[in-house]
Amino acid sequence: MTNSTTHTRNLDQYGHAALPWSRAQDQLATETASADVPYFLNTVRPDGRPHSAGIGAVWFEDALYFVSGPGTRKSRNIAANPACTVSVRLTGLDLVLEGEAERVVDTAVLGRLAARYREAGWPAEVAGEAFTAPFTAPSGGPPPWYVYRLVLRGAHAVASREPYGATRWTFG
Repeated sequence: MTNSTTHTRNLDQYGHAALPWSRAQDQLATETASADVPYFLNTVRPDGRPHSAGIGAVWFEDALYFVSGPGTRKSRNIAANPACTVSVRLTGLDLVLEGEAERVVDTAVLGRLAARYREAGWPAEVAGEAFTAPFTAPSGGPPPWYVYRLVLRGAHAVASREPYGATRWTFG
């Protein structure tokens, strides 16, 4: 988990100030786990070709979490190369998060995350070191589903609502 930036770079070419990371964090905290807020996980196949897939993600305890069946292309890609990005269009803010996907196996963390997903409408339950539920997205694969945390290394955003701006953040 990280919520402190080590470097902020203003990318705006129109004179707007750099966007604060807190804006992105606040919106991630309030706009995750909604059918109206699509998240896309971007991974790399073993042959180097990109792969993108929609995911159900939640921002929880200052980190982004998502689930995926162990046999899915995205999980197989992560197993071979955990580097990935997650893209999301929040209200007035297009955001790309960069880092590595790390599988979550701590049962206490899984329990808190399952509760968060249930609050959002998905009846997730902990099953060993994964989740199970009566249903998931069609691309999720069969249960159980692995839970991943994005270890955040960087992010960039473009604001389409005031205050406008474009910013890149690097995390330590």
